[in-house]
Amino acid sequence: MKNTIARLAGALLALTLTTSFAAAQSKVTIAVGGGSCLCYLPTVLARQLGEYDKAGVNVELVDLKGGSDALKAVLGGSADVVSGYFDHCVNLAAKKQELQSFVVYDRYPGLVLVVAPSRTNDIKSVKDLAGKKVGVSAPGSSTDFFLKYMLKKNGLDPTSAAVIGVGLGATAVAAMEQGQIDAAVMLDPSVTVLQGSHKDLRILSDTRTQKDTLETFGGEYPGGALYSTAAWVNSHEKEAQALTNAILATLAWIHSHSPEEIMAKMPEETVGKNKDLYLAALKNTIPMYSETGKMDPKGADAVLAVFSVGSPDVANAKIDVSKTFTNKFVEQAKKTTGSAK
Repeated sequence: MKNTIARLAGALLALTLTTSFAAAQSKVTIAVGGGSCLCYLPTVLARQLGEYDKAGVNVELVDLKGGSDALKAVLGGSADVVSGYFDHCVNLAAKKQELQSFVVYDRYPGLVLVVAPSRTNDIKSVKDLAGKKVGVSAPGSSTDFFLKYMLKKNGLDPTSAAVIGVGLGATAVAAMEQGQIDAAVMLDPSVTVLQGSHKDLRILSDTRTQKDTLETFGGEYPGGALYSTAAWVNSHEKEAQALTNAILATLAWIHSHSPEEIMAKMPEETVGKNKDLYLAALKNTIPMYSETGKMDPKGADAVLAVFSVGSPDVANAKIDVSKTFTNKFVEQAKKTTGSAK
């Protein structure tokens, strides 16, 4: 009888603790702009490592086709936070939409301007893209604005190339290999997939690396970040801090483990059947993951400059780019845990 009572008491205590823990956690829905893209890996890996739970926040990840869809989810109220490219915060500021990033996990954008295998011999520089068909994920996307910026930087009219929407992943690879386009702005793992089949693949600009990113933009150009409306960030500081803590812990884990160990933690459906290609792409991508989570103000200025080239609305909006991000949550994490440099 005593044993029965003890078991019941233990079960009741466990239930009470579980219920209290669940109640203490805040629920946050994060819309991811394409969970299979390596640029968003830290958001997914944080869940795999249990970092959101450790930080005291109950996170639901909603995987969408692209960053624009993730943004629409937040603006429409079906998600709280976007895991996507910071540049949307700048672009939307021109339309009086106040968005604010609070932790950056990609210090480089990872955008790669690649020549189609069949055009390697006749397209040797960005200037050769005038009059050519260039693939982007979608017109008006980050890839499109990057293309326009590169054309302008190389003395060409930003509209001198014909922009073709080819998506990301397999559709972009197919368009390149089938000669539907002459070049494309791509992301990993697609770039590495192409390189695996075409050893002489010509790359005109590669922002997966610090050297090329600094040469291209004059500073770090932030890619993936967690952001939301300024109203949500200001009214949910506890949740924003918890998400920041989780991402910082994940970034620290990434930079203290091997690519093989990172891949082993990722969902099987994300890695796919060809683990060797995924691993190769991951090795190419790791340098772009932030070590601090902080926004580089020069990087934010670079985003504004890029979008000003391709968008008259942005160029004429007199945007105060400092309002599109905050480092206060990263700074607070540094004070309390020492997790940021």
